[in-house]
Amino acid sequence: MHYHHSWIFIALSVVVAIFGSWTALDLFRRMRTQIGRARRVWLVVASVAMGSSIWSMHFIAMLGFDPGSPVSYDPVLTLASLLLAIGGTAGAFFAAGLGGVSPGRLVVSGAAMGLAICAMHYVGMAALRTDASLGYRPELVLLSLIVAIGAATAALWGARREGSVFWRAAAAIVLGLAIVGMHYTAMAALVLTPTAAATNVQGAPPLMLAVAVAAGTGVILFTALAASLYEQRQTLLEVLHAGDVGYWEFHPRSGVLDASERGKVILGLSPAAPLDETIWRSLLTPESRRERDALVAEVLSTGRDYNVEYQLLDGRWVSLRGRLVKDRAGRPLKIAGVLLDATDRHAAFAAVAESERRQRLLINELNHRVKNTLASVLAIATMTARRTTTIADFVSSFEARLIALSKTHDLLTAQGWDGADLRRLLEEEFRPYALEQVRLNGPPVQVSAQQALALALVFHELATNAAKYGALSTHDGCVEVDWTSDAGRLTLVWRERGGPPVREPERAGFGSRLIRTSVQGALEGVLELRYAPGGVEAELSFPLRDSPSDPCGPPD
Repeated sequence: MHYHHSWIFIALSVVVAIFGSWTALDLFRRMRTQIGRARRVWLVVASVAMGSSIWSMHFIAMLGFDPGSPVSYDPVLTLASLLLAIGGTAGAFFAAGLGGVSPGRLVVSGAAMGLAICAMHYVGMAALRTDASLGYRPELVLLSLIVAIGAATAALWGARREGSVFWRAAAAIVLGLAIVGMHYTAMAALVLTPTAAATNVQGAPPLMLAVAVAAGTGVILFTALAASLYEQRQTLLEVLHAGDVGYWEFHPRSGVLDASERGKVILGLSPAAPLDETIWRSLLTPESRRERDALVAEVLSTGRDYNVEYQLLDGRWVSLRGRLVKDRAGRPLKIAGVLLDATDRHAAFAAVAESERRQRLLINELNHRVKNTLASVLAIATMTARRTTTIADFVSSFEARLIALSKTHDLLTAQGWDGADLRRLLEEEFRPYALEQVRLNGPPVQVSAQQALALALVFHELATNAAKYGALSTHDGCVEVDWTSDAGRLTLVWRERGGPPVREPERAGFGSRLIRTSVQGALEGVLELRYAPGGVEAELSFPLRDSPSDPCGPPD
């Protein structure tokens, strides 16, 4: 018997085979990146997609087959052919999807898929019911098997090559053509012999059945593609989440704004909280809102990349980077990108700027203090030289005063030049003397750095005079220092007891003038110096300056 094939069904079968192969091989590549249960799920999805496309291609092609008499199909054998296609494909995908597959195993996998394609075809042909018996030419049957195995092996080899759309497309075309080529090679092997008994065959028109099968296959394949795209999206979101990065997209036509769960958390929202334009704008400062509106308009008009940092009302900063996506007509479709928390970076920049500012201030302060210290040293040297008659006396007096300044500098340096504790100043000055000869009484008082330098000179002169002529020159003498602080003013009284008799000097020496100059000048206070018979008494009072955190301190 003579038979022929309709070219419409041939073209439709080729499209279904290639499209199904592309989808299945794409799912096959996804399967290879999975592990555990996810790997098995994707194996099933890829196998169903591949088996369905092979079976659909065969069924569509058979609907275009006209043996010259009505045809029908045995449902059990038809279903068996579908299961064979899915099962054989699953075995081939599983073997070829293992890591480090050898060429031998790849050939075995290709043979398994080729055998599955052939088995599906010939079982499907066995389901055919018509007024003729079916026979086959052995040489063409063998050729169809070779075509199926060879093309399937080549397709699996091409599908294993990573990162190339060309190889994926080539593998899909080769596999799709292999399925079609194997089918029509096997149909060329078909020999129909008329039978005496006529068969009454009823059914739907072939075109309607072909459209129905193609539609069903399209649903399956599009579902598989959607699952693949969804898996890619979820993987991308998981990777972004691992990097503490959120995803966002804005649709200018509808005004719809959305973000991933991590993006919402970065914005200070809960992962399940809704997000729209109103909520987003309520999170921004007024300046950031204006900047955002201007930037969106610019991106939509020019197509430039979206790269900006906004400040939120809670003080935090967020960095948004994105790109304009257009449709096929070149119209803006959406702006999509990533979202990061930039608060730490802004804090780091602010800290660096503050550090640079403090460094400049410290350098200026150091320059200022060095000039002041050199001026003080020059004044001390000049006045000491006027009151001494020998070099030895000059060196002794000058060195002692420099050491007093040095001790105070050390104390101020230890406290970052933010000021000094009054008791510590006195303790440093009385350190060379016996502790039982000194009494210090008063509350904790912090003086500024400049006041500490002036007080150091005052205490040094008083202690030096007490050691030379007063209470500290004998074992029974004692120096009492009492101070009080009230309404921002310090009053300090120095009393010497138990020393030799004291009388007021005929003329004021350098030490007395240095004390008075320090109190009335640098401290802006008042001094009362008394030479009582029991010992020297000095009462000084001056306003306390706040000890600022700024290293510069108040101006001189």
